[in-house]
Amino acid sequence: MSKEVVKNGVKYYVEEKKAYNFVKRVFDFSFALIFVILFFWLFLGVALAIKIDDGGPVFYVCNRVGLFGREFKFYKFRSMKPNADEIFESIKDQNETSGELFKIKDDPRITRVGKFLRKTSLDELPQFFNIIKGDISFVGPRSPLPREVENYTDYSMQRLSVIGGLSCYWQISGRSQIDFNGMVELDYKYIKERSILTDLKILFLTIPAVIKGDGAY
Repeated sequence: MSKEVVKNGVKYYVEEKKAYNFVKRVFDFSFALIFVILFFWLFLGVALAIKIDDGGPVFYVCNRVGLFGREFKFYKFRSMKPNADEIFESIKDQNETSGELFKIKDDPRITRVGKFLRKTSLDELPQFFNIIKGDISFVGPRSPLPREVENYTDYSMQRLSVIGGLSCYWQISGRSQIDFNGMVELDYKYIKERSILTDLKILFLTIPAVIKGDGAY
């Protein structure tokens, strides 16, 4: 049964799944921690490659919007030039997708190492720390930027009614090849279908999606 939750003047309609949420959190924390311990060498390797490439910061930290509109610090390995935010102002009219997403294939902000990191999704490894903190989950809608949420409709705001995630239906269905409206519909599909089995299915399908790299740019 759905209940209405009001946060900062926004109404969210949420189906309570207490047992599912508890199991999901235990799974997220345990496996994220194990992954970080086992593959810490990979984190170090990526960090070294970024530093050698242009000498800039290893991490990119920005605000993202999570559950019920709460902002949090979002971690990624830096795949763009240090002055990427300034460059954005000169290219924001070149958007190749629709809605509140911004994507262009030959983005001049992306570094040489960054292109490889994005193609392989290695730039997203630091998000395992977000999972450990409870900001996001392994599976859930992608967490948007505050400037994107500013233009959300009441309908698209509902994608924030569940915790965001590292992977989702959008991630395994073509990523940047899907426009904003298509992403919202896939997130609604996930919100309706979410369960332990659904999460495991998405995680299983994420592996070949990452290997193929379709829509990753």
